[in-house]
Amino acid sequence: MAALQTILFDLDGTLIDSVRLILDSYHHTLAQHGIPARSDEDWLKGVGTPLAVQFAEWREAPEKLEALIATYREYNLTHHDRMVTVYPGVVEAVREIKATGRQTGLVTSKNRQGALRGLKLVGLEALMDVLVCADEVTNPKPHPEPVEKAVALLGADPATTLYVADSVHDMHSGRAARVKTAAALWGPFGREYLEGASPDYWLETPGELVKLLREVKSKE
Repeated sequence: MAALQTILFDLDGTLIDSVRLILDSYHHTLAQHGIPARSDEDWLKGVGTPLAVQFAEWREAPEKLEALIATYREYNLTHHDRMVTVYPGVVEAVREIKATGRQTGLVTSKNRQGALRGLKLVGLEALMDVLVCADEVTNPKPHPEPVEKAVALLGADPATTLYVADSVHDMHSGRAARVKTAAALWGPFGREYLEGASPDYWLETPGELVKLLREVKSKE
């Protein structure tokens, strides 16, 4: 078994706990535009995909779509620093991974401005070698393009790359890009929800990621 040399991460629900903020932002947006409310469960199904995908119902009305996205982002940024936290053990795990000389990268469905805001808030910006954001790809997750782009930018080998993330969209993107995938069960989705996406590894805590990397290396 080849050692895992490159570790890619999703952002929301994996590195940072921003899920309540995301859901509140969707609820606020619909209310502001006089659109009937949807449940948390409805919005959660699309977490891990870009805003344009979540609001795809209005794709044929570009001005309306832009207005919805603008309302979402305004609310999200206004409340971001108050509501977003880093998951326990994440910073320590990423630091330990970097200390081993491995490459790291972020692959997110947020645009770059929003992604940098979250990374800076929790002290992770300097620990990412590359960022691939929703506004930098043509085809967002679950398409393989975002993961493939991160692999290419790092000059990495898909066979020795692991994508750590929390949603089925992430798992599908990673699998299609021919990298290994690890489901972050400390995020909003449980094992039952993610089983159909067939991740290669299951992680209950960020510390288990560090342990996994040691185990994989020892089996070489």
